[in-house]
Amino acid sequence: MTPAARRRPRCRGAAAALRIVALVAPLLMGGCAWLSGPRAENVRTADAPEPPETPVVLVEVVAPGELKALLERHLDLSRLARLTRGDAVTGSELARLLDTTPAQVRELLQTEGHFNPDVRLRRAAPALAGGIETVTVEVDPGPQATISRVTLEVEGPLERAAAAGDGLARDTLAAWRASWAMRTGSRFRNADWSEAKAGALARLRSNGYANAAWSGTSADVDAARNEVRLFVVLDSGALFRSGPIDVDGLVRQDRRTVEALAGFPRGTPVTEALLLDYQERLQRAGLFESVTVTLDTDPDRADAAPILVRLREQPIQVFTFGVGISANTGPRASVEHAYRRVFGAAVSSSNKVEWGRLRQAWTGEVSTHPGAGFTRWLLGGAIERLPTNADTVLSQRLRFGRAQDSRTLERLVFAEAERGVRSTDLSRVDTFALSANLHLVLRRLDSVVLPTDGYTLALQGGVGRSHGSASASGFFTRAYGRLTGYLPLGSAWYGQARIELGKVFLPGNVAAPDSQLWRAGGDDSVRGYGYRTLGPIRNGVVGSGPVLVTGSVELARPLMAELPSLWGAVFVDAGRAGDDLRGLRPAVGIGAGVRWRSPVGPLRLDIAWGEETQKLRLHLSVGIAF
Repeated sequence: MTPAARRRPRCRGAAAALRIVALVAPLLMGGCAWLSGPRAENVRTADAPEPPETPVVLVEVVAPGELKALLERHLDLSRLARLTRGDAVTGSELARLLDTTPAQVRELLQTEGHFNPDVRLRRAAPALAGGIETVTVEVDPGPQATISRVTLEVEGPLERAAAAGDGLARDTLAAWRASWAMRTGSRFRNADWSEAKAGALARLRSNGYANAAWSGTSADVDAARNEVRLFVVLDSGALFRSGPIDVDGLVRQDRRTVEALAGFPRGTPVTEALLLDYQERLQRAGLFESVTVTLDTDPDRADAAPILVRLREQPIQVFTFGVGISANTGPRASVEHAYRRVFGAAVSSSNKVEWGRLRQAWTGEVSTHPGAGFTRWLLGGAIERLPTNADTVLSQRLRFGRAQDSRTLERLVFAEAERGVRSTDLSRVDTFALSANLHLVLRRLDSVVLPTDGYTLALQGGVGRSHGSASASGFFTRAYGRLTGYLPLGSAWYGQARIELGKVFLPGNVAAPDSQLWRAGGDDSVRGYGYRTLGPIRNGVVGSGPVLVTGSVELARPLMAELPSLWGAVFVDAGRAGDDLRGLRPAVGIGAGVRWRSPVGPLRLDIAWGEETQKLRLHLSVGIAF
């Protein structure tokens, strides 16, 4: 409503009544008070509700779905229909809008690739005086134009290097052309054209040509044939190669650690992936609270471009307290201490104590900060006590080794001294072993925390010599593998499968420490059975065996669109630990559960039926750190 309309007296009547009032105005010295009598029933009072405001004109757009929405949103005539009778719109203004509507429709449809639309306007006068006029805009968009030719050209250093036979330049140029989004024969839309240009420019910049820019782009339209020819020319600019690393934010930690985590020599082409990987390694080092890694894009320094690292350090030491519960080990509490600068050297230490009803443990480690090749030296120890209904196992370990950590690979080579004590109501067996070991973890995942696609492969191998209080001394060999795969199945379902195999090769009269052997059952093994309850039975007591086989298949999907992080799942698990592979009969568990895919990892609640026990068992895994 216009300001003039808002200033009208609230006691105004219908338009005809106002004209009568204007003729007799000299007689109405009392103003609106004269209307307060019983004959003023057609005039609104201050307390009466506002009548609905009447539009100036009704506009109806007849067009295919998405095009109809586009026209209703952007046509000037459609916006006029949202005005009201109280707004000042003259007949000449309405006529002007009607005259310009066909041209405006054509301009809007061209952005969607329709260059030959048929536009018709129909006006319907109101049936009664004072009614509302209706305007119908009928649109036949015609066929959508297709792309008949695409010309992609690159000029500058990239083109010259490729012409000279540089392999990297040729590969970069070929990959850039192959990634172009709008192919010959595809439909043309202006939004897709803009997106394709932006994506092509971003891809070349991410491949080391940080100052790449368009020299020219055009979309030539042949309206008669409904065809569009695309032509783009890109100036690559110089290829940026890594130079000095400029670090800002160091207080206590060493610059050498930051430089070692770069992982690339000077002169390396600086791609977006290279910078992101460097940033991720710094974040995973556990030394820095926040990290950003960027490139200085000064073209005069492209041959040795500075890498800018801006960071903020973690506190030198921190305590973390946690509580949790799982079906495996019951309720638990833990406290962890991390110290990131032991004795002022580039060395970190960590100690964690966990106390639960079914497990008590301490683990500790002192390690150097990552150096060349992302490697670090470590000295660690662990003490673990696992009581069950059948026995109590106490393990003590001390290891020294060298670790290498990256986003896709973890490698640990170490020597270990280990003592294991297994106690039952009838006996106590003490075993000591020295071993050399290699552990590998290979990851190819879309997300390390919440994976839905890819796989992880964990491999362990070791050789050692063992001596037991009830057995002879001798050598043993240990091999273990666990493969877990993740696969999206359609638009809503997700699959997960696991196979786990282990074998300890022992002479007949030699025993290995209990922690080198296996038992199955529990949350991450065979659901439907208790933790560590599936193993060889000796003298009526479940023990640990030198052979392990387990497997699992699981299907899951979100339960509702409103809560995409809440999933439901069904699964089948099977497996057992034993003395011999040939005589191993797997136990089977079948069940269902829910998962909450929280930012720190999935929290699981499962209920499973154990085929052997003929009982349902609840499996819960949740933990909180603070």
